[in-house]
Amino acid sequence: MQRCVVKAALWHCNLRSRSVVAKASSRCLHTSSAHLSDSALLTEDRASNASLSFASCDAEKLSGEQQYQMHNLVQGKWQQTSKSIELLDPLNGEKFISVPDTSLEEILPFVQSLRACPKSGLHNPLKNPERYLLYGEVMAKAAHLLKQPQVETFFARLIQRVSPKSFAQAVGEVVVTQKFLENFSGDQVRFLARSFAVPGNHPGQLSTGMRWPYGPVAIITPFNFPLEIPALQVLGALFMGNKPILKVDSKVSIVMEQFVRLLHECGMPLTDMDFINSDGPVMNKLLLEAEPKTTLFTGSSKVAEKLAVDLKGRVKLEDAGFDWKILGPDVQHEDYVAWVCDQDAYACSGQKCSAQSILFMHENWAKQNFVEKLKNLAARRKLDDLTIGPVLTVTTELVLDHIENLLAIPCARLEFGGKPLTNHNIPDVYGALEPTAVFVPLKEILRNEENFALATTEIFGPFQLLTEYKHEDLPLVLEACERMHAHLTAAVVSNDVLFLQEVLSNTVNGTTYAGIRARTTGAPQNHWFGPAGDPRGAGIGTPEAIKLVWSCHREIIQDVGPIPDSWKTPHCT
Repeated sequence: MQRCVVKAALWHCNLRSRSVVAKASSRCLHTSSAHLSDSALLTEDRASNASLSFASCDAEKLSGEQQYQMHNLVQGKWQQTSKSIELLDPLNGEKFISVPDTSLEEILPFVQSLRACPKSGLHNPLKNPERYLLYGEVMAKAAHLLKQPQVETFFARLIQRVSPKSFAQAVGEVVVTQKFLENFSGDQVRFLARSFAVPGNHPGQLSTGMRWPYGPVAIITPFNFPLEIPALQVLGALFMGNKPILKVDSKVSIVMEQFVRLLHECGMPLTDMDFINSDGPVMNKLLLEAEPKTTLFTGSSKVAEKLAVDLKGRVKLEDAGFDWKILGPDVQHEDYVAWVCDQDAYACSGQKCSAQSILFMHENWAKQNFVEKLKNLAARRKLDDLTIGPVLTVTTELVLDHIENLLAIPCARLEFGGKPLTNHNIPDVYGALEPTAVFVPLKEILRNEENFALATTEIFGPFQLLTEYKHEDLPLVLEACERMHAHLTAAVVSNDVLFLQEVLSNTVNGTTYAGIRARTTGAPQNHWFGPAGDPRGAGIGTPEAIKLVWSCHREIIQDVGPIPDSWKTPHCT
């Protein structure tokens, strides 16, 4: 999944949360030396407002002294496991959350829960149709609750605590989720199951196409968008009548635990979904034993391919993306384009599956000192406001080794960054690196398979590759795009219609922005987000994505007669 360039001005002009955003933004979010003890953001209105009654933790108070014990949810009950894992605060290394460490011996209730769900689902167009209306009501209530400033801030700060990013980025994730809930309020859930009919060959015959659930399903989501990705996918599964088991990366799963509690408060039945915390091998064993009819996986390509084999192809994948951006020949609005490039590459410390991985610059842009603009924008990012922060899946050493390997390519050069962050207490298990860009000549990238594999290695952190091309080199740029394996997002930054036509007609990325305002990071609630070029590809957020991922087509042909009185048994054929 990520994902979304959050324009601070857009969120700050949101009247319902302007005061909350201002309060949170004014506070120092860097807690390397001492944990924030001021919980005013969450407590100042509690006396008169019970909007946080669903919450079982306080995002501001999580610390070594006040560790929070998480729970699994199975068969409608919140439960602990025999062992737990203590998570380290990404900013100071303090143990602050205890996560259930489900063992192989403890997966049986989850297996039984999934197996108890029939293939026809908890509801479908012919069974329990009132549940479509139930979820419309739950969404209306949840949308209203998540729109409350104190609830919005609670989730934004909780996201920041476990997946450090700027407040604007964190609250943007909450807003997208809230808008999704609004979009599927009222009758919109049952509209997802809209059927169609085709006249038959004789009276009494009618063919009806229906959207049918799979029944028991599984969802596995990553760390980088702790709320948006799992919330949108699990709700899509529920809308269509499935019973999901949800596993979120344990480093951030506290966010979704709290959101599930919010849904329960808004009327979601306790037994409609299960929520598990475990390591990868345990979850893999659970899937093999429970045999969900489909599994949605968002995350690394390596794990995605393993699951596809283990689960015999019964998967939907939104895997990693080495996402490209092409700057066309028409140079204009340089400051704006540079700002978008900076956001695409380095917002959330580059930890978005849609982050800008490689920038193909037409020579016209290079002549305008465009790289210098990128360098200056990157220099503004700082740990104090989390516009740069911990990298949760890649160590500093690994990134530095990758940079060194790239610089061994002839004529490659470090444009900026390439140094570890200083003056922090980020644990060594996480990465801490300045926003970094390495330039590699296009022809050197394409020279051989070794160079190409190295240049297109995805680094899930604040890192991007830069290269330059002349107009006659556009076929080489398109060759590079064709040879890449992941086709999630892309951007063609140009208002030259013929240039756009040439690039768009010869590429495949599932979510592609085109025009002078094009970006690579964008997963709002109003358009499809997902890869293309793979029949296993999954989408998120839109009615089309929900129907594709969480339902299948079922054709029911009614043929009730009448049978003509003159009918006689014909000759056999």
